Amino acid sequence: MNKEFVRACYREFDAARLFADAPMRFHTTFRIGGPADLLFYPKTTEEVQRIIRMAREYGEKVTLLGNGSNLLVRDGGIRGLVIQFSYKMAAVVREGTDLIIGAGALLRDAAARAQEYGLSGLEFACGIPGSIGGAIFMNAGAYDDEMKSVVVSVKTVTRDGELHLYSAEDLDFGYRHSIFHGCDEAICETRLHLHEDDKALILARMEDLNQRRESKQPLSYPSAGSTFKRPPGYFAGTLIDQTGLKGLTVGGAQVSQKHAGFVINIGNATADDVQQLISIVQKRVYAAHGVQLFPELRIIGEA
Repeated sequence: MNKEFVRACYREFDAARLFADAPMRFHTTFRIGGPADLLFYPKTTEEVQRIIRMAREYGEKVTLLGNGSNLLVRDGGIRGLVIQFSYKMAAVVREGTDLIIGAGALLRDAAARAQEYGLSGLEFACGIPGSIGGAIFMNAGAYDDEMKSVVVSVKTVTRDGELHLYSAEDLDFGYRHSIFHGCDEAICETRLHLHEDDKALILARMEDLNQRRESKQPLSYPSAGSTFKRPPGYFAGTLIDQTGLKGLTVGGAQVSQKHAGFVINIGNATADDVQQLISIVQKRVYAAHGVQLFPELRIIGEA
């Protein structure tokens, strides 16, 4: 990494929000990943603009992260600058039945705030362990609902450091997909449209969904969430279970015995362990059922 760029960052920004050689295992829900050259937690959209412009000036690669869920960072880490959106950009502001939310806000916190306001539409997100920005990037969903159903607009910073506003129609939402898979802009803020409902009813729905999640998912182990996308006409976890792969282990990575759709970190797993296990699962499921499984989690960084 360009040392002049690093020095410029420390001159421009609060040193307490800059981390050199940051072990990504501390910044992802999988608790796996090698070091990032430089990691930065912005607190305003203007800071995102400034540091992206600086990175471009110095020729540094930029990687954008939310809460670090749905993500596997390879063991060699990430070269260049990592911008991670966190609680420092997590404001939630109500405007009528809309919420304007910073990209770093956690989905569960946004859903809780909506419930406090008596606004319904985010209940499905109350147990998803991701940020608003990451949820828009992936069009996150659960229990037959997804971000597509509530997003009105998204404010981003382009790779030139300019502001851009997308309407919902521009976002090309699909199953675990958005336009940001291709344009790679920094999601900074979104407007969600919800509808008024009784607070007690909203809370009851959220509690029901959380109970269902806790009863079925391996929440006591680090993971990236669901490992595989749902193949058309099937459930990935069911196919993996029917193939007899529950409990299959490579190093510290294991196919969860509670829910076969999850690969979990049972202790000091490496990214290589996870990738080997994913490959074995894909091959065996295809051999048994003729169905190709594709990872839902993003895999980034150096091997």
